[in-house]
Amino acid sequence: MARRAGRRPEDGGKGTVSAAPSRKTGPHPVTPDGRYFVVRGCLWRTSNPALSEERRAQLVSYLMSARRAVGAARRSGDNDAERAAREEVDRAKHDLGERGAVWWTDGAPDYNRHLARNTPYADWFAALG
Repeated sequence: MARRAGRRPEDGGKGTVSAAPSRKTGPHPVTPDGRYFVVRGCLWRTSNPALSEERRAQLVSYLMSARRAVGAARRSGDNDAERAAREEVDRAKHDLGERGAVWWTDGAPDYNRHLARNTPYADWFAALG
Protein backbone atom coordinates (compact mmCIF):
# COMPACT_ATOMS: atom_id res chain seq x y z
CA MET A 1 0.00 0.00 0.00
CA ALA A 2 1.30 3.41 -0.93
CA ARG A 3 2.03 5.98 1.73
CA ARG A 4 -0.18 9.05 1.76
CA ALA A 5 0.58 12.74 2.12
CA GLY A 6 0.88 14.37 5.53
CA ARG A 7 -1.72 16.24 7.58
CA ARG A 8 -4.50 18.29 6.04
CA PRO A 9 -5.07 21.98 6.80
CA GLU A 10 -7.23 22.64 9.81
CA ASP A 11 -10.52 24.47 9.48
CA GLY A 12 -10.78 25.84 13.00
CA GLY A 13 -12.99 24.83 15.90
CA LYS A 14 -16.71 25.37 16.05
CA GLY A 15 -16.95 26.65 19.61
CA THR A 16 -18.76 25.31 22.63
CA VAL A 17 -21.15 22.40 22.98
CA SER A 18 -24.82 23.28 22.81
CA ALA A 19 -28.01 21.29 23.20
CA ALA A 20 -28.71 21.64 19.48
CA PRO A 21 -30.05 18.58 17.68
CA SER A 22 -27.39 16.22 16.45
CA ARG A 23 -26.56 15.26 12.91
CA LYS A 24 -26.35 11.58 12.07
CA THR A 25 -23.66 9.52 10.39
CA GLY A 26 -25.58 6.43 9.55
CA PRO A 27 -27.12 5.20 12.80
CA HIS A 28 -24.81 7.25 15.04
CA PRO A 29 -25.53 10.72 16.43
CA VAL A 30 -22.89 13.38 15.85
CA THR A 31 -22.12 16.03 18.47
CA PRO A 32 -23.39 19.55 17.68
CA ASP A 33 -19.84 20.75 16.94
CA GLY A 34 -19.25 17.85 14.54
CA ARG A 35 -16.14 16.61 16.33
CA TYR A 36 -17.43 13.21 17.48
CA PHE A 37 -20.01 10.55 16.76
CA VAL A 38 -21.36 8.34 19.53
CA VAL A 39 -21.40 4.54 19.63
CA ARG A 40 -22.79 2.84 22.75
CA GLY A 41 -22.22 6.02 24.76
CA CYS A 42 -18.59 6.44 23.69
CA LEU A 43 -17.29 9.42 21.70
CA TRP A 44 -15.29 8.68 18.55
CA ARG A 45 -13.56 11.47 16.65
CA THR A 46 -14.92 12.22 13.19
CA SER A 47 -12.77 12.73 10.12
CA ASN A 48 -11.34 16.17 9.47
CA PRO A 49 -14.02 18.15 7.61
CA ALA A 50 -11.30 20.19 5.87
CA LEU A 51 -10.42 17.14 3.76
CA SER A 52 -11.68 17.36 0.21
CA GLU A 53 -14.31 14.76 -0.60
CA GLU A 54 -11.91 13.20 -3.10
CA ARG A 55 -9.07 12.94 -0.56
CA ARG A 56 -11.39 11.62 2.12
CA ALA A 57 -12.67 8.93 -0.27
CA GLN A 58 -9.08 7.92 -1.10
CA LEU A 59 -8.19 7.62 2.57
CA VAL A 60 -11.34 5.66 3.43
CA SER A 61 -10.61 3.27 0.56
CA TYR A 62 -7.06 2.85 1.85
CA LEU A 63 -8.37 2.30 5.39
CA MET A 64 -10.78 -0.40 4.26
CA SER A 65 -8.01 -2.13 2.31
CA ALA A 66 -5.79 -2.06 5.39
CA ARG A 67 -8.61 -3.48 7.53
CA ARG A 68 -9.10 -6.31 5.04
CA ALA A 69 -5.35 -6.99 5.24
CA VAL A 70 -5.62 -7.24 9.04
CA GLY A 71 -8.34 -9.85 8.68
CA ALA A 72 -6.43 -11.83 6.07
CA ALA A 73 -3.29 -11.81 8.21
CA ARG A 74 -5.24 -12.95 11.27
CA ARG A 75 -6.87 -15.77 9.34
CA SER A 76 -3.48 -16.92 8.04
CA GLY A 77 -1.84 -16.61 11.47
CA ASP A 78 0.84 -14.25 10.12
CA ASN A 79 1.64 -12.04 13.09
CA ASP A 80 4.16 -9.89 11.20
CA ALA A 81 1.68 -9.19 8.40
CA GLU A 82 -1.02 -8.41 10.95
CA ARG A 83 1.23 -5.95 12.76
CA ALA A 84 2.12 -4.24 9.46
CA ALA A 85 -1.54 -4.06 8.42
CA ARG A 86 -2.52 -2.58 11.79
CA GLU A 87 0.15 0.08 11.31
CA GLU A 88 -1.44 0.91 7.95
CA VAL A 89 -4.86 1.20 9.61
CA ASP A 90 -3.37 3.53 12.20
CA ARG A 91 -1.68 5.64 9.51
CA ALA A 92 -4.95 5.99 7.59
CA LYS A 93 -6.82 6.96 10.78
CA HIS A 94 -4.17 9.61 11.50
CA ASP A 95 -4.42 10.98 7.96
CA LEU A 96 -8.22 11.13 8.28
CA GLY A 97 -7.82 13.09 11.52
CA GLU A 98 -9.50 10.42 13.63
CA ARG A 99 -6.33 9.80 15.65
CA GLY A 100 -3.30 11.84 16.57
CA ALA A 101 -3.38 15.61 16.79
CA VAL A 102 -6.87 17.10 16.75
CA TRP A 103 -8.03 18.86 13.59
CA TRP A 104 -9.68 21.80 15.36
CA THR A 105 -7.69 24.85 16.40
CA ASP A 106 -9.61 26.43 19.28
CA GLY A 107 -7.58 24.61 21.95
CA ALA A 108 -10.47 22.40 23.10
CA PRO A 109 -9.31 19.09 24.56
CA ASP A 110 -9.80 15.77 22.82
CA TYR A 111 -12.47 13.48 24.29
CA ASN A 112 -11.94 10.66 21.79
CA ARG A 113 -12.86 7.30 23.35
CA HIS A 114 -14.36 8.92 26.46
CA LEU A 115 -17.86 8.14 27.66
CA ALA A 116 -20.08 11.03 26.59
CA ARG A 117 -21.63 11.23 30.06
CA ASN A 118 -18.19 12.10 31.50
CA THR A 119 -17.50 15.00 29.13
CA PRO A 120 -18.88 18.47 28.36
CA TYR A 121 -21.23 16.63 25.95
CA ALA A 122 -23.07 14.95 28.87
CA ASP A 123 -26.21 17.15 28.77
CA TRP A 124 -26.44 16.92 24.98
CA PHE A 125 -26.06 13.14 25.15
CA ALA A 126 -28.65 12.78 27.91
CA ALA A 127 -31.13 14.81 25.85
CA LEU A 128 -30.89 12.26 23.03
CA GLY A 129 -32.87 9.86 25.17
